[in-house]
Amino acid sequence: MTNSDYLLKAAIKKLSEKLNEILVGKIEEATTIAKDTPEILKKEFDILKESIIEEASRMEKAENIQENYSTNTYQDSKIKKALNEIEVINKQIDLFNKNINNQIK
Repeated sequence: MTNSDYLLKAAIKKLSEKLNEILVGKIEEATTIAKDTPEILKKEFDILKESIIEEASRMEKAENIQENYSTNTYQDSKIKKALNEIEVINKQIDLFNKNINNQIK
């Protein structure tokens, strides 16, 4: 075998060793990532779940505030209507009292 044959065989051997080393390293990295992936996904899912719960709570509070405002507005309009009716009745009573006082005189 010639010197160049040895060089060629040595180059192929060293390239194979290097590729195997790189491949084994990448497989180990992939295995580590694969082991961590379920934990990472669980953590992200928990964060998402908490975020959804917080948003639902915020939306519920906003709706309750709107309902309270609507209820208060409705109650305020009922109170205003009742006060207006009372005012009309008071005016009628005043008019009635004036008429009675005029008839007594």
